[in-house]
Amino acid sequence: MPTAGRLGRGAALLCLLIPLVTACSSDRPAPPRAEQTTTAPTSEPPGPEERVEEVLAGLDRRAQVAQLFVAGVPLDDLASGDVPAQSGMGGLFLAGRSEAPATELAATAERWQTLAPGPRLWLAVDQEGGAVQSLKGPGFERLPSALDQASLPPADLAPLAAGMGSALHDAGLNLDLAPVADVVPPGTEAANEPIGAYDRHYGTTPESVTAAAGEVIDGLAGAGVTATVKHFPGLGRVRDNTDTTADVVDPTTTADDAQVQVFADLANSPADPFVMMSSATYPQIDPAAQAAFSPVVVTDLLRGRLGFDGVVISDDLGNARAVRDLPPGERAVRFLGAGGTLVLTVEPAIVPEMIDAVLARSAADPAFAATVDEAVRTALLAKEQAGLLAG
Repeated sequence: MPTAGRLGRGAALLCLLIPLVTACSSDRPAPPRAEQTTTAPTSEPPGPEERVEEVLAGLDRRAQVAQLFVAGVPLDDLASGDVPAQSGMGGLFLAGRSEAPATELAATAERWQTLAPGPRLWLAVDQEGGAVQSLKGPGFERLPSALDQASLPPADLAPLAAGMGSALHDAGLNLDLAPVADVVPPGTEAANEPIGAYDRHYGTTPESVTAAAGEVIDGLAGAGVTATVKHFPGLGRVRDNTDTTADVVDPTTTADDAQVQVFADLANSPADPFVMMSSATYPQIDPAAQAAFSPVVVTDLLRGRLGFDGVVISDDLGNARAVRDLPPGERAVRFLGAGGTLVLTVEPAIVPEMIDAVLARSAADPAFAATVDEAVRTALLAKEQAGLLAG
């Protein structure tokens, strides 16, 4: 430690080195310090993760689990949606066909959002085009089939997709269960009952599907509508429809298949689309379980290998023949246990049974409870990104 004497000599030397603007003397009082002003730190708005935690803190366990369910509301009986809207579930799916004007749907959608006790609802519809266009009333243009959309040059497809998104947004809807990303091999369209027979595919090559479906995803996102890429890992090679057939099998698709890569490319788009799971079985990937109930397909392949960390939504787990042999509660438990996020059921009456089953399994199985916790956070983070968390 320096002594006082050495410190004094150092001070004297320092005086010689400083220009003589002012006298330097150990006896001279130090000049007054300039007055310092302090600015109170500004509070940063909470980030997405913090907003999710805030919302979680305000929900009891049943309300958290309810956010993982999207229930059907018949388009010919929209008043029946008031009760599920008030139940605290994650969203509603407008099922069927309607020629109601967009203004009428917008008023209904806003009523449901007002009734929702927590975060705002996902309000979903099947609006693909061609044979699958649920909304055709005033305010909704008739859309060509996906195959015809894909034949358009990008300069024409982009505004069509943007118009599709704007029409849905103006009607109060924020989730489109489209586009189809299934690749139907050329020459097999008529034999592919769920997709090719109805021209729901965007082409017969991975490249054509990726390009056209990507335009649709971007057009929807530009209007504030979240897209859904379906049906992973692909229904382009099956013969039967999972809505009407119990055991639908794709015997050839592998984890390395080009059509699987289509989903990876589209799902990891900056537009953050959802991915809808197929209810078929893919023996070359997991012979033991349907894709929607397979941890190998959902967690290992889609989330792990392909790197998708967003919302995974089921195809219908209510009325579809492919799942009907399982009790409703087991359907929900298996889907969430496989790594899914949102359970879609056209039949709203079974949602309480499904929630009860998820709560019971969570209480008995800590690992499953942790998986459910992660699904709830994923679901709420997607709502935060879409502006649906109440604030």
